[in-house]
Amino acid sequence: MKIYLPRDAAAKALGAESIAAAIQAEATQRGIDITLVRTGTRGMIWLEPLVEVEIDGIRHGFGPMLESDVPALFDDLAAHPRALGPVDELDWMKRQTRLTFARCGVIDPLSLDDYRAHGGLTGLRRALDMTGQQIVDEVKTSGLRGRGGAGFPTGIKWQTVHDADAPQKYIVCNADEGDSGTFADRMIMEGDPFTLIEGMAIAGLGVGATRGYVYLRSEYPDAIAVMTRAVDIARAAGVLGADVLGSGRAFDMEIRTGAGAYVCGEETSLLNSLEGKRGVVRAKPPLPALEGFLGRPTVVNNVISLATVPVIFEKGAQYYADFGLGRSRGTVTLQIAGNVKRGGLFETAFGITLDEAVNDLGGGTATGRPVMAVQVGGPLGAYLPVSKFDAPLGYEELDAKGGLLGHAGLVVFDDQADMLQMARFAMEFCAIESCGKCTPCRIGAVRGVETIDRIAQGDGAAIELLTDLCETMKEGSLCALGGFTPFPVMSALTHFPDAFARQKEAAE
Repeated sequence: MKIYLPRDAAAKALGAESIAAAIQAEATQRGIDITLVRTGTRGMIWLEPLVEVEIDGIRHGFGPMLESDVPALFDDLAAHPRALGPVDELDWMKRQTRLTFARCGVIDPLSLDDYRAHGGLTGLRRALDMTGQQIVDEVKTSGLRGRGGAGFPTGIKWQTVHDADAPQKYIVCNADEGDSGTFADRMIMEGDPFTLIEGMAIAGLGVGATRGYVYLRSEYPDAIAVMTRAVDIARAAGVLGADVLGSGRAFDMEIRTGAGAYVCGEETSLLNSLEGKRGVVRAKPPLPALEGFLGRPTVVNNVISLATVPVIFEKGAQYYADFGLGRSRGTVTLQIAGNVKRGGLFETAFGITLDEAVNDLGGGTATGRPVMAVQVGGPLGAYLPVSKFDAPLGYEELDAKGGLLGHAGLVVFDDQADMLQMARFAMEFCAIESCGKCTPCRIGAVRGVETIDRIAQGDGAAIELLTDLCETMKEGSLCALGGFTPFPVMSALTHFPDAFARQKEAAE
């Protein structure tokens, strides 16, 4: 009997370890021989812990599981109270275009044999037969853009590093996933770590880098453990090292752990931290692509960007580019969270609307109250009202609606959310997390919190002051922290003015 159960951090938080122990105990008591495979999550977090049992080669789901439901797994499965049917036939799964996450939740994350059996290393083997320029051109053709922030074209960044003349170049993976409502990076590292390793190796071959680093946030102990073990396995198998897959070409990498500073999610702060320095923003120029880690040309890409590269080289650049809309090619990994009925990860081609993501896939709010807003792109993203929910999720398309796609994290709010307090949270977050490098961020955020408190006390004149302050921060900050903090504040002011006006009326 073959049973699958996630070891993903979200599944563990919902009781997966106690379910695993109960399954083993029940099987032992009944004298039944089982194989329990610990996987990543399929992304249906509202169904975790999700147990899958293989029946005639098809995996059937049962969840969300309780310990009391475990004995019934060894009886008539068709009558199980948590039976969901074949997992791949569930609506959430059938409607996806799973490219980057195709293996996540399917394979044993630390089995290189499983990885190979599901197409792993096909892209790397192809890349080993290509020149560096051919590799870079393939990424350009795919239309892949950065999945962690502003969506900068990945191929252009690689081209800059490729063309730079230097005795040493580096690949740095930004795995400092610090934004609220985001978990795609963690899920792929815990559920399919070899795809990130393979993507970094291909990047190294493309730009001429022989060394790579994954900068992983300390708050992700499971991801750190899985990635560290996966690197060791890959190196032992010849996927990493001085002779990658017997090609005579070199690429090796290691895992580095951050100390919990949010600002180190910004690439230059990350590089300073990686070098053992204080995590503060660097002024640009020079660009990291020319003078990055240790002053050498460095590719800095997000986890999902690099984890997607093997797909492009396995299936071809044009195959990937055929998905999406406008300049947003390929797939977007939606992370649906907040006050939502069905939270989780959903991978689909760019172009899905906010309404479909929140109300259809997400099922509306968990409270059952009307949806009032969704914040897209983390705590520095704009709050978009229901009137903007026709916006298709693409970089330029969402920008035209006053939003910022970023990493595609969606945090849902119902009609009881206090948008003035949400705006205050964004300012306070910036005040706490600022590295202190530039005045608009260091001082502006503190003054912003004070100004919002004045508004809350009924000072209507402070609204104009807050608007001016946001403009100053947006124009004068060196990095996304101070520069993007005005997005949630100004969107709250613009789209939910009643929340601010009510404070003045209450004071009067």
